[in-house]
Amino acid sequence: MSLRLVTIGVYGFDREHFFQALVDAHIDVFCDLRARRGMRGSKYAFTNSRSLQQTLKELGIRYVHIKELAPGRILREVQRQQDKGLRVAKRARKVLGASFVHAYEQECLSLFDEQEFITQLGPDAQVVGLFCVEREPEACHRSLVAERLAKKLGVPVEHILSQLNE
Repeated sequence: MSLRLVTIGVYGFDREHFFQALVDAHIDVFCDLRARRGMRGSKYAFTNSRSLQQTLKELGIRYVHIKELAPGRILREVQRQQDKGLRVAKRARKVLGASFVHAYEQECLSLFDEQEFITQLGPDAQVVGLFCVEREPEACHRSLVAERLAKKLGVPVEHILSQLNE
């Protein structure tokens, strides 16, 4: 299999650098792993679903929303409580809490069918971008998805980080 995975979060990117990073990584399928596909405020409005999909289309990148891999409200609350206990803001988080990881694995990844995922990507997929918002991959569920796919499918994973200061 010649598939390669790339993960990316939006925090820390501006519009130009975000889309250039996708192009530079040669992403041909963009997987949105968010439950809610909107961002508050204007800074990251370019990743609101409609705008994001339009720009990706212009770049020749196929968009896929995989909502079943998005943590639901209860799971997000588990992580929020762990962040609160550690007194760390969501954007400053460096790693996911153990309780969140365990719950995510039980509620989302245990039901995840890697072969169905590959089918959903289409036969021509070569470089797949897994997207959510957090800057650090280890602070986001996308890293759990990438790790699972890497292990089950034997594909390499690259994490793209913003070089901009937020």
